[in-house]
This record gives sequence, structure tokens and C-alpha cells, in this order.
Amino acid sequence: MATDHITYNPSFADLRDYSAHFETTTDYESPSYVSSYRSRSADRTANAVDDSFDDDDFDVFQRGIEWVSDPSNDVLCVDRVVGRHEEVSAVCRLFLPKEYGRIALAWAKLLEEPEDGAEPDFVTVQLPDATDEPCIRILPEEGLTTVLGSDYTGEAKKSFLRLFMLRAKQAGGLGLHAGSKRVALDAADGRREVGQLFLGLSGTGKSTLTSHGLWLDDPEGAEMLQDDVCALLPSGTVAGSEGGGLYIKTLGLDADEQPELHGAATDDSAVLENVAVDDDGTVHFDEPRHGRNARAVIRRDHLESSADDIDLEQVDQVFFITRNPLMPPIAKLDESQAAAAFMLGESVETSAGDPSRIGEPIRVVGTNPFIVGSEGEEGNRFRDLIDDLDVDCFVINTGAVGTDDPVDVGVEETIAILEGVARENIEWTHDDTLGLTVPSAVPGIDIEQFAVADHVEDFADAHSDLRAERTSYLEQFSDLDDDIVDATY
Repeated sequence: MATDHITYNPSFADLRDYSAHFETTTDYESPSYVSSYRSRSADRTANAVDDSFDDDDFDVFQRGIEWVSDPSNDVLCVDRVVGRHEEVSAVCRLFLPKEYGRIALAWAKLLEEPEDGAEPDFVTVQLPDATDEPCIRILPEEGLTTVLGSDYTGEAKKSFLRLFMLRAKQAGGLGLHAGSKRVALDAADGRREVGQLFLGLSGTGKSTLTSHGLWLDDPEGAEMLQDDVCALLPSGTVAGSEGGGLYIKTLGLDADEQPELHGAATDDSAVLENVAVDDDGTVHFDEPRHGRNARAVIRRDHLESSADDIDLEQVDQVFFITRNPLMPPIAKLDESQAAAAFMLGESVETSAGDPSRIGEPIRVVGTNPFIVGSEGEEGNRFRDLIDDLDVDCFVINTGAVGTDDPVDVGVEETIAILEGVARENIEWTHDDTLGLTVPSAVPGIDIEQFAVADHVEDFADAHSDLRAERTSYLEQFSDLDDDIVDATY
């Protein structure tokens, strides 16, 4: 195939220049873009493992291949590496029209450059103007994704992370939609490091908790290793995926509450997408002018809380983030309960998923909308891994406790709880009304104010209905082991 029409791996400056016609330059000299599609098109995405493909589906891939091969097209090709761990890292190649260099600019800043001459493991062809409606098709075993009709950067990003997580599963581990951090503490027997994972849907506080320093003073501290997608390996190592940057939600981004993220988002290295920016460059993070899924790609090296490495050597604690008002601020789970929590994936819908359902209750297995293969088997694999690795698991509520006179769980309370879990100085008790192990004392906060039953009228009926609903939901997964279904709380 002739390749003179393909531009390979240009600089960030050139990628920005290719999309100058799309750009509004901010006060911070960073580029800002507005896309036609502002969230993932999940209902128009299918893969050959879980969906039955016909000729029309396979024609999608042929269409992408023919476009890349056509010498009359102005083709851009950018290579990057997802992950650093030798068991799961992969070379990724993105093809797209040159005028959409803005997509490659944002995506390329999330990852790192491969070695010279490295051949791709995963390939994505993204053609934003190819169809009137989005059509995303994946051949997982071939590592090939074709995105037609969407100009949303998240489609490119997730096309590679989806296959990275599948590679982790094929290696005996599990891909997780999770952030990872390392907490360093002084203890009586010397310095102790605690590895933590946070599972949650986009927009539920995963990035905030993963990057938070827990207000620890030197020589203690907390470092963010990975913000979005990880690979839990059988050894207990959690391999990170994105070594260059983070793709953060910016609506409501506040300099006082999130100083690090705000600082990185207002640096000239950031790339803004669907953020409210005036023609004169003034940025309004508090305004949903282009929808509620405003985003920024920020660089890791502009975050003090970001570690140099992205792999967590050993995971000790896993947290499931929920906003279910019938849940306490934190509960400790056994292995089967943790696997049930993994399968339930309870949260609320955010603008990153289905903008038309923002705020509605939602369940997504593993809080991971990118699973390829049996979801029930994912739950079984998760239980087996945390059992073998002796990992402590918790569910944390970052919303409000109760439906009648609810009590908000603020950042201060959540951080006090996370620090207490890391230091192992929380006192625990069994709550018969919830059927869960909950704190009886947490240093620094009045945990009794969050007793769920005190803030829910007819709590017994509400909780019974919730358990029955959860059990019914879990029973639909034919591959899920019975002990996980029976562990519904």
C-alpha cells in the first residue's frame, strides 16, 4: 500500500495546527474544542464476541481499511503505548482524518510514545464524518476498532482501553475501570505502604479520591498512580494504562476544592473539550454550555500527587464508589459480598454515559461499560483474585445517606474514612439492619450521624425491597456463581 498520503506521528504542535479551524484558544494559551458528539455512543457500539455480526457489521471494518488505503485521503497516523507492565502493555495505532488532529492531540497526551519501529497490537480507525449516526464496531481478537460518525475523543481513548482490559483477562487477571493510589504511612514498626483501588463510574468522584493526598503531612503522603483503567494481575500487581495524562471531567472544577486538578486544567499543556470558553478565551468551568460532559486532558507531570510510576506493586484495599442513599458512608465486605458489589456496580447515571438520564440510579457490572465477554465470569474472577490476594474490600457512599432528612457525606468525612481505613484504626461492628460490617468509630468524625435506618422512613421495607431487587438483578447472570448471588446485602 502506498503511504505518501499518511502523516506519521507528528508533534503536538503540528496536531494542534491541523485542527486550528476547530480551536478556541483559552486565556491559558491552551486549545479548546467543541465536538458534535459529547459522550460515548454506547447504544451504537458492538463487538464480535458478545454480539452477532452480519455482513453490514464487517463492512464497517472494510470501510475503515479502504479509507486508510485510499491515496486521495489525507490520513493521520499516531502511535502510542497503553501500559508499561510487560504482561499487558500494548502498542496502539490511531488512524483518522488529518483535519481531526485535535482528537489525536488529546489522546496522544494521555499515553506514551512506543519504541521506534514497534508494530501495533491494537488499531483504531476513527472517521467522524463517515456516517450521519455513530457506528462503533470491534473485533476484539484482532485488536481492531472502527469508529464511524463520532468526533468524541472518548471513543478513541476507550477503544484502546477496552482491549487493554481484555488482554488483562487473557493473562489471568482482570481489567478494571478504576483509579489506583499508594498511601505511605508512618507506623510503629516502620514505614508502611498501602495500595488502594477505587472503582466507580465516570463522574462519581473516582478521580477526586484517587488524586487526593488525604491531607497527610510529609514524610507521610499519598500518590496517584492511575486515574481511569487498571489491570489487576494474579500476582497482586495493578498495572496502569495511561502514563501521560488524565481525561478529567471539568464541570464544577473548583480551584479551592480541587487545586491540583484545576491547576493542571488551566496550564497551557491541557486540551479542553466541550468546556464553556468565550471567544476571548475566558474559561467557565461552572457553565454547562456544551453539555455536562465537559472534559480536559491534563498532563501527569502537572500534578504533585502523581507518582512517576503507574503500576501499583501490591493492592491491599478496594473501594466501590456508590451514591445509593440506603448505603452507609462505608461498609466492609467479605469476598462474596465484594464480588456482589462488583457485579451490582451501583451508582447514578452521569453525562459521560447517557446524558438524557443524568442522576437516575444505574447498575453497570464492575462500574465498567467496556467488558468484552461474560460479565458473570468477571464477577467470579474478581472474587477469586481478591480471595487469593487477601484484599480488603469496601463500599463507600460519596453522596447522601437517607431519603428522609438525608445527611450529605462531605469530602472531609470521606477523606477521614479513607485515612482511617489506610491506618487500620477504624472500629467495626456488624449492623443487623443492613446485614453489613460498618464503623462504630472513625477518628475525626461523628459516624453515628450516618446511621442509615435513622434517615429512611419504613427502612425495613425499603431495605428488603432493595435486597430483593439486587438479588433479582444478579440472578440474570447465568455464569455467576451462587455464593455471589446469595451474598446480596
